[in-house]
Amino acid sequence: MRRIQVVATGGTIASRSGAEGRRATVLAKELVASVGPLPEGATVGARDVVTRGSYAFGTADLLALAREVRAALRDGADAVVMTHGTDTMEETAFLLDLLFDDPRPIVLTGAQRPFDDRAADGPANLGDALAVAGDDAARGLGTLLVFDGFAFAARGVRKSDTMSARAFSAPGRGPVLRVADGHVVPLARPVPGPRVPVDLDLPRLPRVDVVPVYPGADGLFVRASLEAGAAGVVVAAAGAGNAGPELVEAVAEAVAAGHPVLISTRVHSGPVAPLYAGGGAELKRVGALFVDDLNPWQARLLLAAAAAVPGRPPQDVVRAWLAGRELLPVPAT
Repeated sequence: MRRIQVVATGGTIASRSGAEGRRATVLAKELVASVGPLPEGATVGARDVVTRGSYAFGTADLLALAREVRAALRDGADAVVMTHGTDTMEETAFLLDLLFDDPRPIVLTGAQRPFDDRAADGPANLGDALAVAGDDAARGLGTLLVFDGFAFAARGVRKSDTMSARAFSAPGRGPVLRVADGHVVPLARPVPGPRVPVDLDLPRLPRVDVVPVYPGADGLFVRASLEAGAAGVVVAAAGAGNAGPELVEAVAEAVAAGHPVLISTRVHSGPVAPLYAGGGAELKRVGALFVDDLNPWQARLLLAAAAAVPGRPPQDVVRAWLAGRELLPVPAT
């Protein structure tokens, strides 16, 4: 008998509509009951951690969620399913993927329509997430995000539609599993990335800000972020990783002062590379790190986690992660 622990955190899946807007009020047991028949051979526990929209989460909340996952795994759960708001689900999934080295499935899901909608998608998504969590095909894949019949690896998944039930995609990668009438169909088997050994009992992760590139962008936001105490900055660059000369100058100052700067892209799909003189090539020359196809929001959490690793420069941890190397032992769950 497999034990699956559901950890409920609010979001649209737990929301009802009212005069003042949608509000997350539905508790974990009611969510599980809405699914109907549970996966054969599984027992499902339900626990409420927090009940609110994920747009209100900070890194202190994300570490608290990671501690809940740790507690469930230590308690002997065979898998963990977390219900979560869709706004920042891709970030929580990615951070959990960075923090845990365990073959047992950790699965996130949610909904685009509220619990009391006549076409609520939450029960089906939760049912699919439970099916994935209880299936051997999900073991060893790292953290997964299950939505609208598909399971995506945490790295590279992103919310790609604000309203549609098919809310998530993984540009350039695609889903790794499909759920058809409760049956899990393997599609791909990616190798999970290395784990970053962060102390889950920290109050929060170090501050890292995302700075966008747009016509006329200068170095103001890079400098302001560092003055506000940021450990580093992620640049959501133009195209394949470009920025104008004034922003490049601020990046050079930051790197020279010992602050890591990662280069991602504001483009929906594709990797970054230092291709253009005066743009990406100049960013690389001044010491910025290019993060392949990692989107800015996930790159932000990678750098924040790296900055929380004791005894290692965050730049080294990021380089090791990108290369698939583990620099430090991963704490046991």
